[in-house]
Amino acid sequence: MVKNIMIVGVGGQGTLLASKLLGWVLVNQGYDVKVSEVHGMSQRGGSVVTYVRFGEKVYSPVIDKGEADVILSFEKLEAARWLEYLKPSGKIIVNTQEMEPMPVITGNAVYPENLIEKMKACGADVDAQDFLSLAEKAGSSKAVNIALMGRLSKLFPEIKEEVWQEALKANVPSKFLELNQKAFELGRA
Repeated sequence: MVKNIMIVGVGGQGTLLASKLLGWVLVNQGYDVKVSEVHGMSQRGGSVVTYVRFGEKVYSPVIDKGEADVILSFEKLEAARWLEYLKPSGKIIVNTQEMEPMPVITGNAVYPENLIEKMKACGADVDAQDFLSLAEKAGSSKAVNIALMGRLSKLFPEIKEEVWQEALKANVPSKFLELNQKAFELGRA
């Protein structure tokens, strides 16, 4: 049985580190893992998506519409943008942060209102929280990705928390490790 996770966000939010951490955890649990990164206009605040597929044997890194078991979204509009990829029984974890895309910044569009409510109205199982505040509480707004990973880890009770901690040690510079461990714990709680 192959599981599909999409990590979506805006360039500069740490989506690639999050996918690297997740891949490390899954490989170390003995899964066959395929990761595919689509950067888009990531350096200009554009949409970034990473597909992570894992199971006994995975043949392709691509996730099609209606196939994602989990969407981990770093920003509300990105969650809404990729919602059609969530399977009916899937779950979407959303950081309630709003990052205005260029059309909103230039005044050519308005940031949509009530996105969380609209996703729930579509039948999505939405876990929305201000993960940015949790990251700031841990010591840095840049740790929002790790706070989100903490929440994602709750969906994998079969994977011990120590494995996630080892992933942090293996992938985060030591001078930022303690801060990231705190962000992970806050997200997990």
